[in-house]
Amino acid sequence: MTQSKKVSFKDLGLIGYQVAWDLQQQVFDEILFVKSNHRKENLPGLAPAQHHLFFCQHPHTYTLGKNGNANNLLASPEFLKRIDAQFFPINRGGDITYHGPGQLVGYPILDLDHFFSDIHKYLRLLEEAIILTLADYGLMGQRSKGETGVWLDVGTPQARKICAMGIKASRWVTMHGFAFNINTDLNYFQHIVPCGIADKSVTSLAVELGAPQDFEAVAQRVKGHLATLFGFEFI
Repeated sequence: MTQSKKVSFKDLGLIGYQVAWDLQQQVFDEILFVKSNHRKENLPGLAPAQHHLFFCQHPHTYTLGKNGNANNLLASPEFLKRIDAQFFPINRGGDITYHGPGQLVGYPILDLDHFFSDIHKYLRLLEEAIILTLADYGLMGQRSKGETGVWLDVGTPQARKICAMGIKASRWVTMHGFAFNINTDLNYFQHIVPCGIADKSVTSLAVELGAPQDFEAVAQRVKGHLATLFGFEFI
């Protein structure tokens, strides 16, 4: 890339899943509207760049991707109420996953026309940001063939997932993103088949390092690695 891309960054803090989803959808639709008008008016070049990155945490929430299997939610609606958790079928790729306090959720809403037209490359760069962050803490994050996200000890009976990913893209504009377990209560994963994968477990940075971690410090590392990998300049 020849020049840095301007990306509007906002930390939403602890926010309800539906509220964050509505915000994503609003920004996503605005970008698509601008791109559509640019094309209709036959204006030269690309539509004006609009890029956003939201960081947040969610209350206890389970989400199921559009091609996911509802049977991978192992809890009844009554049980979800007892554990103060919500369930949302949503429009991203991937199967079922959990969001909750202590987990860094990242929502990049980028117009990839200004970067590269390659969804696989986009996912690999998101994974790489987490892999580099894990390396900062002395851990070797890995990719697992045929499965998105970031793992530890791939190819062994101890294989476990530390970061899940699921995105949606339309006309090269992205939404949804990644969920990185930092200080996450992993007990909530017992009520689902995480990402539809029954024979592998999940983990967190806190579990791997043996103590709760400074959440904001980890988030800043992820943010920095994303900026380097994509050529961002945050505004």
